[in-house]
Amino acid sequence: MQKDIFTFNRKHTPRWIILIIDLIISIGSIIFAYLLRFNFDYKNQHFENILNVIFFVSLVRLTLFIITRMYSGIIRYTGTRDTLRILLVVLISNLIYIISNYISYFFVNGQYMIPFSIILIDFFISIFSMTTFRLIIKSLYAEVNNFLKEEHKVVILGITENAHIVKRILTRDIDINYKVVAFLDPFDLNPKKQLDRVVVRKLKDIEKIFEKHDITDLIIAEEEILLQKKQKIINLCFNMNINVRTIPRVNEWINGELSYKQIRKLNIEDLLGRATIQLDTKLIKKDVLNKVILVTGAAGSIGKEIVFQLTKFHPKKIIILDQAESPLYYLELELYEKQNFRNFEIVIGNVTNKIRMTKLFDKFKPEIVYHAAAYKHVPMMENNPSEAVYTNVFGTKIIADLSVKFSVNKFVMISTDKAVNPTNVMGASKRIAEIYIQTFEKIYKTKFVTTRFGNVLGSNGSVIPRFRQQIEEGGPVTVTHPEITRYFMTIPEACQLVLQAGSLGKGGEIFIFDMGKSVKIVDLAKKMIKLSGLQLGKDINLKFIGLRPGEKLYEELLNNKENTIPTEHSKIMVGKVRKYNPDDIRPEINKLIILLNKNNNFEIVKQMKKIVPEFTSKNSIFENLDR
Repeated sequence: MQKDIFTFNRKHTPRWIILIIDLIISIGSIIFAYLLRFNFDYKNQHFENILNVIFFVSLVRLTLFIITRMYSGIIRYTGTRDTLRILLVVLISNLIYIISNYISYFFVNGQYMIPFSIILIDFFISIFSMTTFRLIIKSLYAEVNNFLKEEHKVVILGITENAHIVKRILTRDIDINYKVVAFLDPFDLNPKKQLDRVVVRKLKDIEKIFEKHDITDLIIAEEEILLQKKQKIINLCFNMNINVRTIPRVNEWINGELSYKQIRKLNIEDLLGRATIQLDTKLIKKDVLNKVILVTGAAGSIGKEIVFQLTKFHPKKIIILDQAESPLYYLELELYEKQNFRNFEIVIGNVTNKIRMTKLFDKFKPEIVYHAAAYKHVPMMENNPSEAVYTNVFGTKIIADLSVKFSVNKFVMISTDKAVNPTNVMGASKRIAEIYIQTFEKIYKTKFVTTRFGNVLGSNGSVIPRFRQQIEEGGPVTVTHPEITRYFMTIPEACQLVLQAGSLGKGGEIFIFDMGKSVKIVDLAKKMIKLSGLQLGKDINLKFIGLRPGEKLYEELLNNKENTIPTEHSKIMVGKVRKYNPDDIRPEINKLIILLNKNNNFEIVKQMKKIVPEFTSKNSIFENLDR
């Protein structure tokens, strides 16, 4: 029995068997055509020549089968193309019969080889028989395959055309065994009781459906469902051990069609994502169109996405600056091959190299600067304060000063929520960079704008890729503290808001992004384990390792003395921040930069605390300086 099943489930039936079966069908078809034509009177005189006819028909069909390789198709995937190939082969072969008839009549013996009526009957019988044979085998394969495979009972969330398409894909693909039990109406408004012969149920019945039918999978096919409602459904599925899948947006379908392989498992971005951001694209385009734009740190997660977003607004040229050679090379390939964008220049260089940066500004004359170059890893910078100051403060100072010197229209700096009440060197260095940028407010032609937001999902060095790696390696998944929380935003969302804030900026603002609710990192880890199909404590363990140097339990977007005012965009606010006198603060920042030459970490951090009085170290050797 096992052997028979194995034979049936081989990759495909040997091609020579298909060839022989098609040949047998051809022979059977011509014989049956004779019998039909002459009322099954096999003693009729026309049957005297049937052996010659069978030989001739076999020779013609065999030759055409080989030429057209009609036997090469995999029968279980028979479709329209295979039917057309059968039609073509039968049509050509029957035309050959007709031509042979005329040759026989006029040049051989004055008789037709095959009666024309039989040729016509054979035409229809052959097409019907060969097509039916393939469809029967296809159906048998599907039945046996479904019998051998475990059946997955599915509920589709949605009642739109997308839901209908998903159902059709699941039922027509013979390599899977899914049974659609019900459609769920996410709005509870649809009066229909059935859709494509499948029952439509209200969302409030979801638990009953799951329990009654032993559902294994839920597929989200509705794009417009409210995020809170979607997350509630997903949490219910997690609690009931039901797999949740989703489909990409219609504009991401391959050649405008959805395939089964595109119905994917949820990822953590789906769980933490928010409603689609509505951008004022006209304002952004007006700001960016036909401009020369410099993006520093362009090979990093944020810088790269800013470049991708900018390509949609037709800048004159994008200057892509970074010191990372290989990531720049891959970015170059992606811009050529995927984005189909050519108006860019790759520049390898460090923002702290003043001579190199001066030549860059002098050559390209950028009109807008997006400054994303920075060191961002908290524990690493806590152990290397001089490098944090060198890149994040001195590098920013160089790019800002050159922007003034070369009359750049707008300078947009990418900052972080860690700059608010900083507890680490990295956050303090970014705050000092913010302060330096603020000193240019309304003094020069260049408009200086700062954008401040929290963690971005999946960025280099963030917790998401780290958790994924640990899960793939079998754990344990390490979390610093059970109560630690962070704000999260997707990379495209953050970069879209950066462009929007840049276009809104008049100079001197610190724009704060609406980061939503903060997320417990331990909950994030648990959800990622669930999404991987593993059970916490059984398949993989969770381990608390303690806060790292410079880390705090929660992040803030504004310090205690600051508040915000709304802007034209609901997701962007302007922080009302402390003002600094350039004559007072710039000498202190210059002292900090001079201290880099001494390479004395305590002296450097001490000066940083003088510039940023709210900088209080946590879990760090520099806590002594606060006493």
